[in-house]
Amino acid sequence: MNDLTPDSTGRGPGEAAAYRVLARKYRPQNFDEMIGQDALVRTLTNAIQTDRLAHAWLLTGVRGVGKTTAARIIALALNCTGPDGTGGPTAKPCGQCQDCRAIAEGRHPDVLEMDAASRTGVDDVRELIEGVRYRPSSARYKVYIIDEVHMLSTNAFNALLKTLEEPPEHVKFVFATTEVRKVPVTVLSRCQRFDLRRVSEEVLSAHFATIAEAEGAAIEPGAIRLIARAADGSVRDGLSILDQALATGGGGGPITEDAVRAMLGLADRSQVFTLFDAVMKGEIAAALAQLSAQHAAGADAECVIGDLLDLTHWLTRVKITPAVADDPVVPEAERVLGRKLADGLTMAALARAWQMLLKGLSEVQGAPQPMQAAEMVLVRLAFASGLPSPAELVQRIEAEGARAPAPAPASQPAPPPAPQPPPQAARSGAPASGSPSLGAPSSGAPSSGSAAGSPSPSSNPASRAAPQAAPAPEAEDEPAREPTAAMPDSFEAVVELLDGAREGRLAAELRTQVHLVRYAPGRIEFRPGERAESTLAARLGGTLQRLTGARWAISLSGEAGAPTLAQQVQSLEDARKREAAAQPLVKAALEAFPGARITEVRETAPSPEEAPLADPESENPEDEE
Repeated sequence: MNDLTPDSTGRGPGEAAAYRVLARKYRPQNFDEMIGQDALVRTLTNAIQTDRLAHAWLLTGVRGVGKTTAARIIALALNCTGPDGTGGPTAKPCGQCQDCRAIAEGRHPDVLEMDAASRTGVDDVRELIEGVRYRPSSARYKVYIIDEVHMLSTNAFNALLKTLEEPPEHVKFVFATTEVRKVPVTVLSRCQRFDLRRVSEEVLSAHFATIAEAEGAAIEPGAIRLIARAADGSVRDGLSILDQALATGGGGGPITEDAVRAMLGLADRSQVFTLFDAVMKGEIAAALAQLSAQHAAGADAECVIGDLLDLTHWLTRVKITPAVADDPVVPEAERVLGRKLADGLTMAALARAWQMLLKGLSEVQGAPQPMQAAEMVLVRLAFASGLPSPAELVQRIEAEGARAPAPAPASQPAPPPAPQPPPQAARSGAPASGSPSLGAPSSGAPSSGSAAGSPSPSSNPASRAAPQAAPAPEAEDEPAREPTAAMPDSFEAVVELLDGAREGRLAAELRTQVHLVRYAPGRIEFRPGERAESTLAARLGGTLQRLTGARWAISLSGEAGAPTLAQQVQSLEDARKREAAAQPLVKAALEAFPGARITEVRETAPSPEEAPLADPESENPEDEE
């Protein structure tokens, strides 16, 4: 980085030297002194050198990254005339000519800086527009710098649009904002936009060390790193903290890391490791004592939780990429402690700690007693650290299931073997007498239907345990438990069974989202509709097994299948309407009332529930004779 050039003070030779804060004293005067904004510097430098100057620039970014500073440097670069007064626009302003000195001191009549936060109205913009048509008095370009441009009102933006789109050749606009989303797109489309990034901690540390050396102050590298971390990417914030730190160590001795930590209200880094280790080990008493000690030493509760979050993130990175711990900026003590902690924690534990600390940080920020909220966060985290992860729970359940005793121990007497089925029944797959299959139809059904309706022996838990007790290899299935409902003989009966069992939602899905392909008692094959849930087959199989006591084979098919029951009912209703419309009386009524339509067809005959089943054309058998 180039040598720093202190900002001009603008004082006369006889005036006393007043103290200026570091953020103003070391404000960059050219592009070479700007740090962390390489893309902006490279683009503007090339644009000036190639004479490809836009008429409007928009600089956006967080506070303190150099937006206003870059705007002033642009004004210097456009209006610099060189030491001899004959130069043109340059990326390296001389800082010696009359225009450079006047712009640096903020007194140039052609460089107008406007704070949109205090001048938001349309009248302010109209005053600005009135001055645009006049040529600059002494400079090459008239430059308008509008800071916090997003604060302008809607009417003010609208008044500026036309001038911003086609300004005179001698006018340049530079806008700066921290809320670019609030700037209308009509303004954004007329500007070249530059997003200024947060400055990294490494660059900030080197910059602050150079300034501290220029100020003649001795400061420890650890203290510099703390200041850079607290700056959060903002150069101005970091310089303000550095200014405060230099005042803290005004006694003449070096500024230590502990002094800066106490000034910022931060906990000792090694104590943060100790606190995190105690929490993750479940040592809640030691953790609370450690937190109280840090609070008594001046550490803020919110900062402690924030440090624990930062440590959790760093340990996670070390867990994923161990080379992160070898970074030269990481102290040796943190490197050793960090690797030890990362090796002893699982990724699931770190992820859980991150989520709980992140939620706890918001609780601490909004709690009336932040210290009490921080203690409760540590208590929850300590107790949660001993809980197994979901993967460990699954492994334990599987291990316990493998160690569980068999359902039919060898010490118990074996049940008597089932009777030998007739050869015809054995060949056709029909269940033997005394061991009926719940999915089989009545004895009068053909053998093929029985085979399709009965569950396979390998899918029945009772059938897997039967070979240990039954000596007869022909009878592998044990008698199943008694069903709670009769085996439905059709798909419509399945829907009625679900309705009767108060499974209305599942029954509705079967009516509207199931295109039946094949049905047999104990087996349903269907094509699901577009709105069918992915768990429909599993829920249907489990519910039917619970209601009938038999296993059901529910499978999906790629065939078209039959229309849904709802579609069939609708088709029947449409047919009835067409039949009714063909009646002479109804037809005449429809013709007499244009626009009329048939909405419902009602039966005048008694319903099946109210009258016995009979031929609708002849309810009295004697009439047929």
